[in-house]
Amino acid sequence: MAIDTQTVKRIAFLARLKIDDDKIEAAKDEFNKIIDWVEQLNEVDTENVRPLTAVNETKLFCRKDEVKEGNQSDKILYNAPAAEYDYFVVPKVVE
Repeated sequence: MAIDTQTVKRIAFLARLKIDDDKIEAAKDEFNKIIDWVEQLNEVDTENVRPLTAVNETKLFCRKDEVKEGNQSDKILYNAPAAEYDYFVVPKVVE
């Protein structure tokens, strides 16, 4: 499968990329190199290879949820620039 100029423009449009007209040929060459590399990967025999679900097969250690210390809102909010009703006060970011 070869990538042509129209395909490069279509991919750029879908990906919301601005590719200048003088760079389309270079992008086309890069896309074709990527497609060739993927086709080389498809030639690798993976018939007897077990699918990899994780890099290492160890199980994660899960600890019990235990409350160590609670009701520390005064200590937590002590260094806050502004606090109100036991919450941090932050600048409005949504209009």
